[in-house]
Amino acid sequence: MTSSMSDGATDHRGEKLPELSKSATKMRMDKLLSTPMPKFEGKTPGSPLWSNIAFWIARRILAAQYRTSDVTGVENLPLDRGNMCCAWHTNGLMDPLQMVLKHPNNFVMGGRHDLVTRPLLGWWTRKLAVQPVVRKAELLRGGCSEEEASQINGRSLMMLATGISAGFGCVLFPEGTSHDGSSMLRFRTGPFRTVFAAAALAKANNQPIPAIVPIGLHFRARERFRTDVWVEYDRPLSIEEKDIPASLVEAVGDGNWVEPPAENVFSLRDSLRIRLMPLTPNTKTWEEYDALHVLGHVESRRIQQPLVSWKEEVLAARAFRTLLQPKISNQDTVENVPLPEIIHPSIVPAKAVASILKETGLDGRDLNSQGLDLRRPSLLNAVKKAVRIPVFLAFLPLFLYSFTPQAAMGRILGDSTDEGLDARSSYHFLAAMFGSLMFWPFMALGILFIEYFNHDTVIELLGFDWLVLFGNSSTHIVLARVVMFLSIFPLFWLSGRTSSLLWDDWCDVKRALRRFRMNPTKRQNLRGALKILHEEMDKL
Repeated sequence: MTSSMSDGATDHRGEKLPELSKSATKMRMDKLLSTPMPKFEGKTPGSPLWSNIAFWIARRILAAQYRTSDVTGVENLPLDRGNMCCAWHTNGLMDPLQMVLKHPNNFVMGGRHDLVTRPLLGWWTRKLAVQPVVRKAELLRGGCSEEEASQINGRSLMMLATGISAGFGCVLFPEGTSHDGSSMLRFRTGPFRTVFAAAALAKANNQPIPAIVPIGLHFRARERFRTDVWVEYDRPLSIEEKDIPASLVEAVGDGNWVEPPAENVFSLRDSLRIRLMPLTPNTKTWEEYDALHVLGHVESRRIQQPLVSWKEEVLAARAFRTLLQPKISNQDTVENVPLPEIIHPSIVPAKAVASILKETGLDGRDLNSQGLDLRRPSLLNAVKKAVRIPVFLAFLPLFLYSFTPQAAMGRILGDSTDEGLDARSSYHFLAAMFGSLMFWPFMALGILFIEYFNHDTVIELLGFDWLVLFGNSSTHIVLARVVMFLSIFPLFWLSGRTSSLLWDDWCDVKRALRRFRMNPTKRQNLRGALKILHEEMDKL
């Protein structure tokens, strides 16, 4: 995560600490200490009503925010026990949302301290019983005293551990911060201390020992609207009962937070890092990862099996990384040794192809069936898009009326944040969620007022008086207006969904125009690089 300024602070290893956003520097101890505690007797740790409302709204928004959304490996999840879900962290609030909303179980949640103190967002996170965590980055910069951090973190981690032991899911990110890198940062120990405490609690209460679930989070272009996402649940890691000390079981059973043995924590941390590494891009640079995707696309053309989903693209790139990247030992993985650069001859033309495509706003999907040039526009796809236009245009005025404030707010906040590209889509989501909750009731009332002053015109257009659908009495007329008011909200949502599909079609048209209008010299360079790439791939 980036910031508008850097103070050069480092941890005990001399590694640079994550730079704090303006919001993260504001430690409001009174609010942090008064954060509502989760309850584990029911189906949700927070308020059942507000939790279900929040998740329902979040699912509707994410359906519009992402063009395709895929999930695999749900069958790997041990749903009879608590799940500590861990992934790398490069997309702010979108990372936990994708994991929580695609998991069958409900979650007890913890997060950066300012999630529970921000305006609007803080109200919702407190209803969800999100537990605040003070990171090393805040502590070492003097955001709070060590005693205050221990008090907050001890309570929060104990609550998370209790929730996990009771069978709930939990998301904690071992890297400790969202970032822009193409490989994982060094892991922190917080999640592993928490899951050991959860395991001890489960053992004390004769419950199944919780599992640790490695998760791959794959976003095509995380900062963009209508990008693609794939959530990959891997096989879980387990904690052996013999690794849970009796002293820890006794302590947590009495409700006290006690640190688990360091060697057990480090061993679990290292095991997860080794398992999680293949589920990330794990390359020296993003340019190298883009080149692997080009290799995957070209190979799919060579064997006449085009990649038809984002998941297939990721798996194809992963296969070439396994083939071409110098072998990395488990010890180097654990010690966070810088990744070796891929030096195979095929990577050079692949990087050239990826660079030319990216400069033009294209990628491997835009190659033709031979993988030797750009593809031509599809007449069938053009006809499909043309047929949909009247439907989309019919909803466009309603979309502009109901979504313009949210779109403007999301764009302004996303482009002006000091938290980097990894927070941009988070602000888009928050603007859509809170903006709709704030603006839509007034907008719906606005439509009723407009109808009130133009009622006779509406009757002429409809051919009947909708106010007397339920009867002629004043009660029936009020009921008709209430039904009309409530029916406007799904129409607002439907206008957003149809307009997002219109946006997809517009983006596809722009891609086709970019392919058609590519600079002749650049296109010749692309063909040359692709030809060399094919020659190198013949040698593989």
